[in-house]
Amino acid sequence: MTFDYKALQDGLRRTGYIADDDLAMALALAVGLKRPLLLEGEAGVGKTAVAKALAAALATRLIRLQCYEGLDANATLYEWNYQRQLLAIRTHEREQRSADEIERHIFSADYLLRRPLLEAISQPVPPVLLIDEIDRADEEFEAFLLEILSDFQVTIPELGTLQAQSIPYVVLTSNGTRELSDALRRRCLYSYLDFPDEAKELAILRARLPGIEQHLAEQIVRFVQLLRREELEKKPGIAETLDWASALIGLDVRALDGDAAALQASLVCLLKTEADLKAVPREVAARLVGKVA
Repeated sequence: MTFDYKALQDGLRRTGYIADDDLAMALALAVGLKRPLLLEGEAGVGKTAVAKALAAALATRLIRLQCYEGLDANATLYEWNYQRQLLAIRTHEREQRSADEIERHIFSADYLLRRPLLEAISQPVPPVLLIDEIDRADEEFEAFLLEILSDFQVTIPELGTLQAQSIPYVVLTSNGTRELSDALRRRCLYSYLDFPDEAKELAILRARLPGIEQHLAEQIVRFVQLLRREELEKKPGIAETLDWASALIGLDVRALDGDAAALQASLVCLLKTEADLKAVPREVAARLVGKVA
């Protein structure tokens, strides 16, 4: 078994995602070994984008499960389409079918609403299953998830046990809001994503916005890199950098030391809390621009 991480790295680059060698290797191993990959890092470093890019690079479907507090098995596996079942019951009663016949009919796959986990293992071609922000879910759900990731089968009382048609490529993300269990970590491969350095962020910007002028792109990246060193509640992520660059292009800003008013107004793309907006008044922005101009 060989793991051509360079080929996968090239495939990710064609989708616009710039992955370093460590991440590309982790993804290649996860795909080759059919093992879940746990991605940790601060919000905004591009963890969710990894799964989206992987699905695009593999030309397969992306199925996303967004985790939250109180998430339970029913919300992630399946539920019955009660409205359709009720209509079918009324129709069959008019046709004077027996209760057993009606029950067999309405508790069939035709009336099953597949939620992300069941949907993922029901695909004939392996999809990318993104389990986003697993740290937001409860420990009880984490234990349930371990069972699914171990067996890749689901038991539905009315239908029996449904085996996976294919094993999905699983990517889990965590922002570190709570500690994950050792059992989950043992089940997964692991990679930590940090904010990109200047060279990588510039490459990402150029890949996503190929028409941007080189000088402006370099100024944007240097400014954001410096901004992350300020005392902020929420450091701007890669998505914010891309949004800001698009905004500046739309405002016809050719250089950051040009229109100070437009620059200051555009910082709403980077700063997402009231405290952070107040922490970067015009004089602070001017100081940062002075270092990148």
